[in-house]
Amino acid sequence: MSKQSLAEMIRVVPAIAPIAGGSARSGDWVSLKNFERCTVVFFKGAGTAGDDPVITLRQAKDVAGTEAKELNFTRLDVKKGTLTSVGVFTTVTQAAGNTYTDDTSAEAAGLFVIEVRTEMLDRDNGFDCVQLQIPDVGTNAQLGAALYILGGARYAKTGGVSAIVD
Repeated sequence: MSKQSLAEMIRVVPAIAPIAGGSARSGDWVSLKNFERCTVVFFKGAGTAGDDPVITLRQAKDVAGTEAKELNFTRLDVKKGTLTSVGVFTTVTQAAGNTYTDDTSAEAAGLFVIEVRTEMLDRDNGFDCVQLQIPDVGTNAQLGAALYILGGARYAKTGGVSAIVD
């Protein structure tokens, strides 16, 4: 058993601060140069039917978003409902695309988890950064927030390695 704390084994980076309202939101860019994976976690409260959030992933060459383009994914894990009654994740598989929308998620609380592994990025062309966007949260949207959880640090370093710098 490791004597490291969870915070020493992973890096938790705020992606999108808690928001409410209909504005589109873009998370900070995080670099996977020093990590094997980034788990994107989006958590939202219940809202108005029809105001379903759109979850979008992008990749870029640096944390400034240089040459940003879509980052396709095929799997995400979802908990949707009252959350106190939803004990396990449902795995959703979709055709490769950089966007996910669940047309019944607005009226329920939800937890959406997408695992991004470095091999999903266009590394051959220098892409190593990831960003979550919520481009549409509807007019009467629900409260939501997101985190990036980075794991598999490539180098051991006291105090950890930052994911928000190149």
